[in-house]
Amino acid sequence: MTILISAGEASGEMYGAQLIEALRRAAGSDGRAGRPSTSIDFFGAGGDRMRAAGCEIIVDAKDLAVVGITEIVSHLPKILGLYKKLIRAADDRRPALAIVIDSPAFNWRVARQMRKRDIPVVYYVCPQFWAWRQGRVRLLRKYVNKALVIFPFEEKFYRDRGVDATFVGHPLADLPVPTITREAYAAEHALDAAKPWITLMPGSRRKEVRMNLPTILEAADRLGPDCEFLLPVARTLEPQFLKHLVETRFPASPQSGAQLGTETGQAPPLRSICLVPEALPALYHSRAGIVASGTATVEAALMGTPFVMVYRVSPLTYALGKPRIKVPYYAMVNLIAGEEVVPELVQGKFTADNIVAELAKIIPDGPPRQEMLRGLKSVRERLKQPDGDQRPADRAAEIITDMLL
Repeated sequence: MTILISAGEASGEMYGAQLIEALRRAAGSDGRAGRPSTSIDFFGAGGDRMRAAGCEIIVDAKDLAVVGITEIVSHLPKILGLYKKLIRAADDRRPALAIVIDSPAFNWRVARQMRKRDIPVVYYVCPQFWAWRQGRVRLLRKYVNKALVIFPFEEKFYRDRGVDATFVGHPLADLPVPTITREAYAAEHALDAAKPWITLMPGSRRKEVRMNLPTILEAADRLGPDCEFLLPVARTLEPQFLKHLVETRFPASPQSGAQLGTETGQAPPLRSICLVPEALPALYHSRAGIVASGTATVEAALMGTPFVMVYRVSPLTYALGKPRIKVPYYAMVNLIAGEEVVPELVQGKFTADNIVAELAKIIPDGPPRQEMLRGLKSVRERLKQPDGDQRPADRAAEIITDMLL
């Protein structure tokens, strides 16, 4: 059996890898109602994680990583070419089912073409049409057989609008906390364990990093040498790209910082900013974070790390998009909680002064920090699968397997 799976961003690609592994487990050890085990082959759009899980990558997710209305327009010819390449592969292989993950600008078109070919479509991690462009829910009704949603409020939203939706839990909700100790982590990355650490997460795409990181670094500079700053390298980015942006503000200094290995050897040390390969250990051991809007805010909540949410897009993108926003908050954790758990510094409010002022409230022990920690704990609980016994990817795989077999 062959399945097409299409994920267009770093987070979706990670969810895709989890789902592939869960589907292999479900199909290989099914045995329910006397069903035989089934071998499944996967192909589609994704990245290194999905490739490692056994998916043949036809379209690399890095080539689809575009943010903003105006930015998407300039990349349309390239994206159209990749889309056609994936559809040609589907025509050659005739998958039994298609799974599309997030990235609606690309994936609803994939879903449409699959339905035209009478191939059932599952949307895992549905588009956030509840936030803006709610009229586009009609696309899900028309082209998707089953929607598997990851936020608790989404199931009712989509069901009320005629979409067969089931809440399966957030794919990150069952992530174990990192096992490395703070002391071992400090030794590995040449950090001072006695200082508070601040994790900086400017985004996973080049455009948003260029928009967000300079102001984040300005805030880090103002916080001064009393803190250590950790900058995780997203899988969709290259260490040298981040290193260049950091060194624009912090010239390389052999007396401080840490090193991150690259294919060409060791990157030079960076003053005050330590590039690290994974986000979760950095968040888990940090006192606080400065986190761009997106999946990283959920990761911070799951690690129990107080943070300030920031985001900036081009002025034209913001002007075109803001009137269409239908929700009271930008930060996903605030939407899940139904209240402002973390401060939102978006566009004009996203300044170094504001970041420093908000961090000053949550770095020290005291009521603001404790209140945020309680809010983040509530978010973690709400993201779990309803029965609590099944991992979200396994629940999703069970539903998909029932559709196939």
